[in-house]
Amino acid sequence: MDNSGGIQASLSGRYATALFELARDGGTIAAVESSLATVRQALAESGDFATLTNSPLISRGDAARGVAAAAKALQLDPLTANFLGVLAANRRLKELPAISRAFRALAANHRGEVTAEVTSAHPLSDDQVEALKTQLRQRVGRDVNVDLSVDSSLLGGLVVKIGSQMIDSSIKTRLNSLAHAMKG
Repeated sequence: MDNSGGIQASLSGRYATALFELARDGGTIAAVESSLATVRQALAESGDFATLTNSPLISRGDAARGVAAAAKALQLDPLTANFLGVLAANRRLKELPAISRAFRALAANHRGEVTAEVTSAHPLSDDQVEALKTQLRQRVGRDVNVDLSVDSSLLGGLVVKIGSQMIDSSIKTRLNSLAHAMKG
């Protein structure tokens, strides 16, 4: 399996690769990907869950019990639930966001897609996301899966990262470029 360069180079990448290989062998890639999306949403919406995954003060045993309860409440697939237990036992729960991103990249690659990380100043509508996917598909020649995030400091526009390529059309960058040009 080609991990396109750097995924296995990081700790989170090695965990994501191990999870991906287990999911691939078990035929549960879609279920694990869906469960990881649920975990990402829980991390964003629940301060308690975020604290559970990030606090060094929570013991391994308490973290394992906490993620087991969360996995049950979130109705995660068994592989992802067990994986969270392994992360808790190894004190690696804080790596969850990076593991999730790496897993999505591996799953997209497996499906013949490329993943684009898109940061916008405001949430994008479904129509805007579809238009963006169409434009990116034309640019890269493959289906594109987008990983959306919002950063209000951009003021407007988008920042799109596809692999090592970055397309920055944010107003913040344009203003910084203009300020730099005026200094010269």
